[in-house]
Amino acid sequence: MATCRPAGSYGIDAPAVPRLWVGLAAASAAAGAALAARVRRPWAQPLGTLLLLGALGNAAGAAVHLHTSVRGKFQLWSDLLDDGAPAPARVLDIGCGRGAVAIMTARRFPGAHVTGVDLWHTADQSGNSPDAAARNASAAAVTDRVRYVTADMRELPFSDASFELVTASLSIHNLPSPADRRRAVREVVRVLAPGGRVAIMDIQHTSEYADALREAGLDVEGPRDAGWRGWWTGPWMPTQVLRARA
Repeated sequence: MATCRPAGSYGIDAPAVPRLWVGLAAASAAAGAALAARVRRPWAQPLGTLLLLGALGNAAGAAVHLHTSVRGKFQLWSDLLDDGAPAPARVLDIGCGRGAVAIMTARRFPGAHVTGVDLWHTADQSGNSPDAAARNASAAAVTDRVRYVTADMRELPFSDASFELVTASLSIHNLPSPADRRRAVREVVRVLAPGGRVAIMDIQHTSEYADALREAGLDVEGPRDAGWRGWWTGPWMPTQVLRARA
C-alpha cells in the first residue's frame, strides 16, 4: 500500500522509545560479541548467542516503532477518515502535534476548516511546535483551512457544539490520570455538534474513553485493534480505534 503521508516533516512519536531500543540493541550486541569470542569458557558462547539474538529483537522493536510513526499511522488515519460519512465543515484535532491528522483531514475534506490544539510537548513528538505544524500545513497547501491553537484538551477554548468532527491521535493517553482523561472526553462531547462524529486512535485507555462517550449519550463503535500497522515496537502495544456519533 502506498503511503498516505502528506508533504511535510512530522517527526517521531515518543522519540525516546526507539532511542532506548536502539541503545539496548547496541549494548546487547557488544556484550554478546564479547562473550561469544571467549571460546575457552564453555558457558560464554551460548550466552553470547542469546545476547546477540536479543540485540536483533531490540533492533526489530525500534524498526517497528519507527514504521508505525512514519508510515503506519498515516495509513490507518486515511482509512478512518475515508469512511463514507458526510463531509464535515468544522473539524477539531486535539493533541495535534505537528499537524498530521489535521492536515490529512483538510486534504480529505476540501470544504472543511480544521483547528488543531496542542501544548507542544516534545516528549510526545520530536520537534513539536506550532511553527513546525504551520510549516507542514504550508507544505501540504492547506494553510488557508488549517489553524493551530495553544490549548489544553481538558479546557478547550471553544463554544459548545462548534465542530462536526473531533479527532484525537495518540494524545489523550498522555494525560496523567483517569479524571483528566474523562475531563478531556467531556470537552470533546461539549464542543461536538448534534449529529457530529468522534474518531480516536490511541495506545491505551480507549475503554475509558468509550465508557465516557456512552455515558454522554453517544453511539460508540469500538475500541478495536487497528492491526499490525499500528504496533508500537510490537503486538504487545497496539493502536486501538474508537468511533462515536452524537
